[in-house]
Amino acid sequence: MYPRHVLRRVAFIRIAQRLGLTLEEVAQALATLPADRAPTKAEWANLSRSWRRQLDERIARLEALRDALTGCIGCGCLSLWRCTLYNPNDLASTRGPSARYLLGDDPLEVVPGLRDA
Repeated sequence: MYPRHVLRRVAFIRIAQRLGLTLEEVAQALATLPADRAPTKAEWANLSRSWRRQLDERIARLEALRDALTGCIGCGCLSLWRCTLYNPNDLASTRGPSARYLLGDDPLEVVPGLRDA
């Protein structure tokens, strides 16, 4: 019912979503491929190379998070200024004194990269 190259695009979108890529990133990538035929092996390889650095960075962040959890879960520190996961290097203090997150500051805005982890 659908041409083969259309089905490949659908499969590509599903794989990209599993990798955690946004729909905007997927659309940008698809815009670089031919719309009327299946991409060649070289075109697919070029596209995957363009994402490699981004995926490697995401893997590194996830590995760092995993390694930090080993010492964090159950530590009982109850200290948001020392917590290496929720407030690395006391970044919340740059927003001012007091319990910044309880006052409504979004930790995803305070800690760069937390949203991507």
